Amino acid sequence: RDTMGGNASEAALLKCVELQVGSVTKMREEFHRVAEIPFNSTNKYHVSIHEINDENSTYSHHLLMKGAPERVLDRCSTILIKGELKPLDDDMKQAFEMAYLDLGGMGERVLGFAQHYLDKENFPIGFEFETDEVSIPYHVTLYSKIHPS
Repeated sequence: RDTMGGNASEAALLKCVELQVGSVTKMREEFHRVAEIPFNSTNKYHVSIHEINDENSTYSHHLLMKGAPERVLDRCSTILIKGELKPLDDDMKQAFEMAYLDLGGMGERVLGFAQHYLDKENFPIGFEFETDEVSIPYHVTLYSKIHPS
């Protein structure tokens, strides 16, 4: 079992990942982080980009984002619902906003999560990502364990 640090939310996330996919330490070793925008109180999100070391994959990197739901939602263009990728339209955005506001109103801690796979053609292995706001590709997919409808 891996040692967990950070705050209660971070520890809960790590425990959840371990229950779903196994050792966080092994995942960190397999998917090397090549770029990061650390969480801060201004941005209210954290972004990390990891190399995908699979010759057969058309993707070279996996972008992950977590943070305040409204900040993550603002950067999403699609949503994964029951395994199907769909455009994130205004109605769906409004439903998510209502859901996270309702959950927050009940005292629940609400975090937004998003991901995006970057293709080898535009982002080859060894690509040097700038970690300023403009350079990170934010065409990401929203992921939710609780569906708003």
